[in-house]
Amino acid sequence: MKASAEQRRASRKLRGTASVDGAGVSLVRIFGNAEASSMDPFLLLDHFGSNEHAEYLPGFPWHPHRGMETVTYLVEGKVEHGDSMGNRGAIAPGDAQWMTAGSGIIHQEMPRQGNAGPGMHGFQLWVNLPASHKMTEPRYRSIPASAIPKASFPGGEISVLAGEYQGLIGPTPDLIVPMVYFIVRLEPDMDFLLSIPAIYNAAAYVYQGSAAIGGLVADASELLVLPPSSRPGAGAVAGDTFDEISAHSGPGGASFLFLGGKPLGEPIAWGGPIVMNTRKELETAFREYREGTFIKSRPREAFSEL
Repeated sequence: MKASAEQRRASRKLRGTASVDGAGVSLVRIFGNAEASSMDPFLLLDHFGSNEHAEYLPGFPWHPHRGMETVTYLVEGKVEHGDSMGNRGAIAPGDAQWMTAGSGIIHQEMPRQGNAGPGMHGFQLWVNLPASHKMTEPRYRSIPASAIPKASFPGGEISVLAGEYQGLIGPTPDLIVPMVYFIVRLEPDMDFLLSIPAIYNAAAYVYQGSAAIGGLVADASELLVLPPSSRPGAGAVAGDTFDEISAHSGPGGASFLFLGGKPLGEPIAWGGPIVMNTRKELETAFREYREGTFIKSRPREAFSEL
């Protein structure tokens, strides 16, 4: 039987930094390298896009990754994916893609909005991989909105991209790193309660409206950090002890991402799109990329960086 839950409190608030990445995509980096150790197993969260076509159409042309995963959730627009394993696909509003770079993958993510229609908006989360899986075989999963379980309740809705919420299980049950990824939408002045293993790091990113989560108020584009419970022995066994996190939406309602994950507690050697455990492993990865030996898994079809 699970131990009684305790209330988890937010410890601090982060506001992202405007940046440009890829070939010229405007985005807000909510957290990155400087916060990686405290956000373990999460490395980075970007809120990308714009209503100006010139600020997102350049996209993210062919580039490598190793040792981590990228999780992309799209709110508005269309993004096409291609990679060195021969995967091809596109995601639309409400869709997601989960790419495990593992031993090495080269891919591109290109907006396909054209010169008409709304802007491009979405989120990309980087999840670190443990040393035991840094060199696992790469994989790519396209997740349509229809495959993401949703639960409606009085005053709101929750979508379960990863993990479990009241019996709803996300469409990614074979995760390497235990985690949850929920998209929560609340009408104005609504209360909401989440439960999370006490050993998990957690954070909530408000992207529309405002909400008090874990006792701190966040407006749009602000992230609340919700560190693990500090009570003695909490979560000694994964899933044994849980914390509760309360949320209350502001007068304009709230939409937020809720992230939680089991910390890896391993050293991080990070260089651009590659995340390893040691500097030597990082240097090896970049040398192999230069020498053309980066890809370890045979693609399903001939691959070239177009």
